[in-house]
Amino acid sequence: MIKQQSVNSKFKLNLILKITQAINENLSIDELLEQYKNILFNELKIGKIAVYKFNRRWEKLLVSGISKECIDKIKIEKHLSNFSEITYISRELPEVFWSFDFIIPVFHKNSVLAYILIGDIDEEMEGMSPAIRHLSFIQTISNIIIVAMENKRLYKKLLIQEAFKKEMELASKIQSLLIPNQSSLPQNQYVSTCGYYQPHFEIGGDYYDFINFNDQELGFCIGDVSGKGIPAALIMSNFQATLRALFRPETPLDELMVQLNQKVCDNSSSEKFLTFFIGIYNYTTRKLKYVNASHHPPLLYNFEKGETTLLKIGCIGLGMLDEIPAISVGEITINEHSKLLCYTDGLIELERNDQMEVGVQFLTNMFATQKSIEDTFTDLKHHIDIGKKNKAVIDDISLFGIEFKSPQM
Repeated sequence: MIKQQSVNSKFKLNLILKITQAINENLSIDELLEQYKNILFNELKIGKIAVYKFNRRWEKLLVSGISKECIDKIKIEKHLSNFSEITYISRELPEVFWSFDFIIPVFHKNSVLAYILIGDIDEEMEGMSPAIRHLSFIQTISNIIIVAMENKRLYKKLLIQEAFKKEMELASKIQSLLIPNQSSLPQNQYVSTCGYYQPHFEIGGDYYDFINFNDQELGFCIGDVSGKGIPAALIMSNFQATLRALFRPETPLDELMVQLNQKVCDNSSSEKFLTFFIGIYNYTTRKLKYVNASHHPPLLYNFEKGETTLLKIGCIGLGMLDEIPAISVGEITINEHSKLLCYTDGLIELERNDQMEVGVQFLTNMFATQKSIEDTFTDLKHHIDIGKKNKAVIDDISLFGIEFKSPQM
């Protein structure tokens, strides 16, 4: 008897050694599963087996020696979720289990990772059934192999996440190159400018730009793609390249909008569109021409009169329809000291705990002061920082400001 126990112990230790060697050799999940099957069927002589493993949802990892009809009747949540220890399948249990002999749960970190149902094909075999003789051992080796499989899956997932994270960091750096930095913004005797860009995720669908056409004309724009993340960023990157190729001072803005709308329709799905604002300012004539394509109207504040004007004239958003029904070009002469604020909706949708969201009126009151555009931006960025700390930033945020200096300044 003692000799037989010693032989059994040595047999089991050899199997565990075989399993651990396979794991240390970094075999694939399929190869580990093959090792597991070989141990159960050839070494332990188990005739019937069904292994259910949890991976976001319950799935069949291994089924052998049992009909598909019997397996399909077993519903994990309904029939197995209450079993927390090795259980003999008596006739008191539901009939769906009767083709098997035992239920063996496999735990990992105090949670059930798998359920194993085992039984024997030969019901008339002599001696003790191998299913009974090796119950605890089957639970042990199942735990070792299934946990190893799970660790491999999690490690592979981690590698994919790390690769994706690095790709997103690279994409974020590339996208940041498309957004003007503060040192490159126009600063001269006619205008002072400021900008701010903060995607909700690593990359986003907001965009603003300045283009110095010549010594007399400055082009600028701001846009917001519907949605967030990678799809919005791809559309916006493509749009930025298109805009840079088409935006010329000699091209009428209404014609430019027709061309841009066609490109957006060609390059994006039907549910994606852009709200967009574009303008050209002439330093000599002090005339500002613009088109607002369903974007939040920029705020133009006159220091002398203390008045705020909303720049609303334009058309529908780009990509909303194959053809824009009508386009109006706004024109305004800025003879007095003024400042302009263009922004995307992430700024006015900032939520602050139990307080009201920012809103256009709040933003207007903050902007309509005698402060310079630089000081105004300091206040705005402080406000955004509060929102970020409170996790109230729920969208991409972009804004830029232009201070139009009076001829006497």
